[in-house]
Amino acid sequence: MYDGTFRPPLFTPARKRHALRATAAVVSLSAALLTAGCGSSRDTAQTTATTASSAGGFPVTVDNCGVRTTYDEPPSRVVTIHQHPAELMLALGLRDRMVGTAFRDSAVLPELQKEYESIPALAKKEPSFETILEAEPDLVYGGYGSAFAENEGRSREAFADVGIDTHLNREYCGKKRVTMKDTYDEVRTIGRIFGVPGRADKLVSGLRARVDEATTAVRGEPRVPVFVYDSGDKTAFTAGGKSLGTELIRLAGGRNVFAGLDEVFGDVSWEQVVERKPEVIAIYDYAGAGSVEQKKNFLLSQPALADVPAVRNKRFVVLPLTATLVGVRSAYAVGDLARGIHPESFE
Repeated sequence: MYDGTFRPPLFTPARKRHALRATAAVVSLSAALLTAGCGSSRDTAQTTATTASSAGGFPVTVDNCGVRTTYDEPPSRVVTIHQHPAELMLALGLRDRMVGTAFRDSAVLPELQKEYESIPALAKKEPSFETILEAEPDLVYGGYGSAFAENEGRSREAFADVGIDTHLNREYCGKKRVTMKDTYDEVRTIGRIFGVPGRADKLVSGLRARVDEATTAVRGEPRVPVFVYDSGDKTAFTAGGKSLGTELIRLAGGRNVFAGLDEVFGDVSWEQVVERKPEVIAIYDYAGAGSVEQKKNFLLSQPALADVPAVRNKRFVVLPLTATLVGVRSAYAVGDLARGIHPESFE
């Protein structure tokens, strides 16, 4: 049982593999130098590097949110924190690499549910550093920035210190605007890390086809004003212009009424909501923020919102929060939104 005390010689599976590979490399290089005779050590080192690079596409180097990681082989024991990284891995056929997951916040895609439920659940929310170490991962893949919260002892540096690699969903690398390209790039990056680029390309093609089907169906339709309701009563917590949600709404033939909010998420007043007269309200569904019915009842019970077209006509589209994040669910969300915004296009 890990007691929280840092021990420099601690050998996790990842550290053991790194040590074995380093030893093997030294032995291989020494033998090559003896055999080469008059050949230079520089030529031998270049040959060794070329051979390693051509073996299954590895090593693979990834720059992720300011952290540069070189993978000499695909990770084999992965802990995912948050639901969307787990679903992405499952969609790539990587269940056999997963030893733990945590923080399921909505219903899992039906086709992935059985495999998802077979993965050991380490915690209802983010697991502790010690709990993660007990699973003996060689990689921790986080969905939100909170996966690697320094104040909770889970910084990426802390994992690196014990020989465990980390990867953070690119959506939380910075404050730039997030688009569907980020989803496709994330899928391809994970495909490279795990040595399955062909699967990643196939998955991206399928996701693009889903999006194209929805956008084609609503092409030429007027842009319908949409308000995203995440949560809140005194104020409304909504998706801003930098969120992937804004792009999903656009692709579905709508217009986020708070696209001008220079944030991924932010608080707005109910007066602002009324002023923008949304015709559709997209409700984000996830654990811990009240049920969908509670959110609908709240919106319908507010006298100040009675004349808002979306409330008056009860035009709500429900989206699992995970479907609005960089992951495989976002392509599905475009279709769900399009059907809710332009139902006549799908009759």
